[in-house]
Amino acid sequence: MSDVTQAFHRSQMIPAREPPRSQRGAWKWMHENLFSSIGNGVITVVTIAIVLYIVTLSLPWFLHSVWNAKSLTECRTIIHATWGENAGGACWAVIHQNWNLYVFGFYPIAQYWRPTLAFVLLLVALMPILFSHMPRKMIWFSAVYPALAYWLIWGGTFWIAVTIMLGFVAGWLALRVATRLANAPLGVAAAVLAAVLWWLFAAGPVASGLQHLVPIRLPFVASDKLGGFLLAFIVGMCAIGFSLPMGILLSLGRRSDMPLIKTTSVVFIEFIRGVPLITLLFTASFLLAYFLPPGTTFDLVLRVIIMVTLFSAAYIAEVIRGGLAAIPRGQFEAADALGLTYWQAQRLIIMPQALKISIPGIVSTFIGLFKDTTLVIIVGLLDPLMGITNAVRASTLWNGIYWEPYIFSGVIFFIFCFGMSRYSMYLEGKLKTDHR
Repeated sequence: MSDVTQAFHRSQMIPAREPPRSQRGAWKWMHENLFSSIGNGVITVVTIAIVLYIVTLSLPWFLHSVWNAKSLTECRTIIHATWGENAGGACWAVIHQNWNLYVFGFYPIAQYWRPTLAFVLLLVALMPILFSHMPRKMIWFSAVYPALAYWLIWGGTFWIAVTIMLGFVAGWLALRVATRLANAPLGVAAAVLAAVLWWLFAAGPVASGLQHLVPIRLPFVASDKLGGFLLAFIVGMCAIGFSLPMGILLSLGRRSDMPLIKTTSVVFIEFIRGVPLITLLFTASFLLAYFLPPGTTFDLVLRVIIMVTLFSAAYIAEVIRGGLAAIPRGQFEAADALGLTYWQAQRLIIMPQALKISIPGIVSTFIGLFKDTTLVIIVGLLDPLMGITNAVRASTLWNGIYWEPYIFSGVIFFIFCFGMSRYSMYLEGKLKTDHR
């Protein structure tokens, strides 16, 4: 009898069963991320122990918080009466009592609506820049917002803000005319010269004439009244907004084939990157006065903004130069093959790719720049971390308080810096073209 092999076909499916416990749910996540090896397990246990120790020490301090008190003495009295004689707790009442000081500095109370409105309008101005689905016509408001914010915060005649924007218009017209008659580098030089000449000689008389015809004016607020997070936002946002285009031009200048432009860009970048920001702030505050004509006044906040912008622009230029170096040579050759001019190639092909590659470095520079706004205390301006906190702690009511003001300022800085970091990740994901 011969062996006969008969095929078997299952007529019913095997019922589904749950995977092993180690391959599903929290157990799988813990195995892959916390205890994947002996070394990782030891690190996880030690880390958990340290975190538990810190939480055990700090949690009672946070739980015994006081939010309403007029002084540190009253705050401690409330803590001892509520949780015992030996209890300790956080006195957040110092933030509650000095909230306006932390946010607005010594800005006049009756004028708080002006920086508040400027902040709200800032969010509106950023929408078409940060999110592509917003109406593109809103970009015109983003363009005029800096002058409007300057008028709202500092005050004075409304027409000075108008003449500031007219300076950019004059520069744009000079750029168009000079570029058509000569070349792009000469056009850039003509644009800068036209804008500077307008601001130096024409802006003041034109603003005065318009003010006589249509008087629109807000009470003037001196720069020494600015402080707290209002000052940090002014310095940080202005430096971020102006340093990015300046950094782009510096990165292109460093890669230029024109010796004068390349040498100037290299010297500027290397000098700024080789000098601490504190030194530049000292230069802006004290040494610059020796080089100005007698009787010349140059606003201290404006000087600080200029120096911080130049400092940030040098670092951004190097970040973007790295992005330009990462672009394949074939992209440049393709732009030349299409017959594009230098600026057309940069605007349409080269720079979009370089900026996409440079997003993490650019945002990292912006985050560092925003945190560096606390260094303005060196020149006598009251930043929220050191300046306002020292002013609060110098008061007899709050003399002796320590942790609460620094924790509050640190949390606010973390929120905004973390927000910038998350937006950069969102932008990277949106611009990602590969499918890996």
